[in-house]
Amino acid sequence: MSANTLITLEQGLEGALDAMSVSRLCPLLDQLVEEHQEDVCLKMHRIEFIDSSGVGALVFLFKRLRENGRDLTLSGVHGQPLELIRFLRIDQIIRLQS
Repeated sequence: MSANTLITLEQGLEGALDAMSVSRLCPLLDQLVEEHQEDVCLKMHRIEFIDSSGVGALVFLFKRLRENGRDLTLSGVHGQPLELIRFLRIDQIIRLQS
């Protein structure tokens, strides 16, 4: 992934990535997939908690991007979200960046 073909999303990613926040975030993620051709990096350094809805949204975004030949990177994942992502082995599929 080169720097000139990357969209970084930080807006709306704060606190919890759960059912309530995912419902607000999904339209923005859909827009990223539909309107841009670049790879996507989600800055998650402000995310303190993630549940199954959040994991589902990340996996769904990853799959949609891959279908279009694009990639997803999760940046700054820490704490409980990192533990869950590693436990589910999502880090073996979706690239993590510190």
